[in-house]
Amino acid sequence: MSIVIINTGYSNIHSIRSAIRRVGYTSSVTDSIHDIKVADKIFLPGIGTAVSAMKMLIQNNLLSFIKKTNQPILGICLGMQLLGKYSYEGKKCILLNKISNSIKKLPNKNCSVPHIGWNTVCYTDSHILFQNIDDNTRFYFLHSYYMDINPHTISISTHGLQFCSSVAVQNFFGVQFHPEKSGYAGEQLIKNFLEI
Repeated sequence: MSIVIINTGYSNIHSIRSAIRRVGYTSSVTDSIHDIKVADKIFLPGIGTAVSAMKMLIQNNLLSFIKKTNQPILGICLGMQLLGKYSYEGKKCILLNKISNSIKKLPNKNCSVPHIGWNTVCYTDSHILFQNIDDNTRFYFLHSYYMDINPHTISISTHGLQFCSSVAVQNFFGVQFHPEKSGYAGEQLIKNFLEI
């Protein structure tokens, strides 16, 4: 199986590649549209701003391809947020629009922003992405922006408010948390995605 991690230039790429290796698979890091087109599974990682991530996709001629591909894609952290319609981080930024929700800043009341650390993930429904993972398992989060709960939400977490912590729409999957930094449960989620 060919597995690629889109080279977004962010620091969590090495951690994702190591986690993939720990569950018995090998992957490559690339921004080559040719390599990404022939992959069986695609990871879209992200740390930073929506504007810089979308700019990178445009510069590498990946935006149109990603919008139209039928290959399974897992967006991680900012990579999940990119599946939304708009981000209000800085100036309003148009995203991939796979889910018609905008990305908003976490409210800074009764909680710290950014949301950093371990938090529970509660399933809204049984989903293959969470196979062999208990409901209310704790995953590692690091983010300041969030997606509202929507019809494609498959898990919910709470930090000041309830927010969407994972989504599934067609061949697109997204997790707001970092499975590559979440121990056994995170590795199981990565394995589940690779075996879809």
